[in-house]
Amino acid sequence: MSEAREAMGRLRAELNQVVRGQDSVVSGLVLCLLVRGHAYLEGVPGTAKTLLARTLAAALGVDMARVQFTPDLMPGDITGSVIYDDRTGEFRLQQGPVFTNILLGDEINRTPPKTQAALLEAMAEHQVSVDGTTYRLGEPFLVIATANPIEFQGTYPLPEAQLDRFTMRLHTTLPPRGTEVDVVAAHLDGFDPNELDAVARVMTPQDLAAAWAEISAVLVDPAIVGYCVDLAAATRSAAGVRLGASARGSINLAQVARAWAWLVGRDYVTPDDVKTMAVPVLAHRISLRPEAELDGLTASEIVTGATRNVPVPR
Repeated sequence: MSEAREAMGRLRAELNQVVRGQDSVVSGLVLCLLVRGHAYLEGVPGTAKTLLARTLAAALGVDMARVQFTPDLMPGDITGSVIYDDRTGEFRLQQGPVFTNILLGDEINRTPPKTQAALLEAMAEHQVSVDGTTYRLGEPFLVIATANPIEFQGTYPLPEAQLDRFTMRLHTTLPPRGTEVDVVAAHLDGFDPNELDAVARVMTPQDLAAAWAEISAVLVDPAIVGYCVDLAAATRSAAGVRLGASARGSINLAQVARAWAWLVGRDYVTPDDVKTMAVPVLAHRISLRPEAELDGLTASEIVTGATRNVPVPR
């Protein structure tokens, strides 16, 4: 096993030790990191979404910033703004919270689309433009946006263009009873989610760079590439769909499947890797017709149906 893969295993173990009962979400965040992508976390309050982001930053030893999205938040509150510096007599950029390694956008659906869109350039190109000047962001750069899926009053649905920039949509859930008992006991024993000094730094920037390089060498057969494209295309023609997965969805599906293959120890991608990642990568990019939603159809069912109906490459 390579040193980079061992380091990534330590990262997953450290996250699972602090945030219990969220194994699939932990794996999803790690995959987003491995493909230089971004994660959209949905879950009811109290399912450790913020703790996940803070623990990830601590285990990587990188900077993290948190933005609480509210109806009065302005784009400049995220990107920063140009101010006049009395000491130097020059204008300079007062950097916003986006200038970090891991940006946690809490309740992103509570702010208007204009402010939500302030993240688009940063997420797509790892840069920010302010008053005509472009500023590069550091590496790694990972946006983790959270949303409460059960509250609709005072919220603004994310535009399709914004959702399409998220590599994966992950769902945090309430843990089973046994795990919840352990969580409560840990808090009674003094665990403080705001004090994460005990979290070990288990990866270095060199480990992450090595992981990126090794993943780029994982074989993706042309038939697998075609399979990713066909799955995304199948969502566009499915009954009840207003807008299917984009070409970016096809790209992300192939990238995440390749990272998953590397993570489990293979140097090639299989159709099962693609199937495993299809729902978290594609479902949030699908917009349903109102009548389909009224009939109870979900985007996840559309993607699952595509994995059943699209021929698997041999």
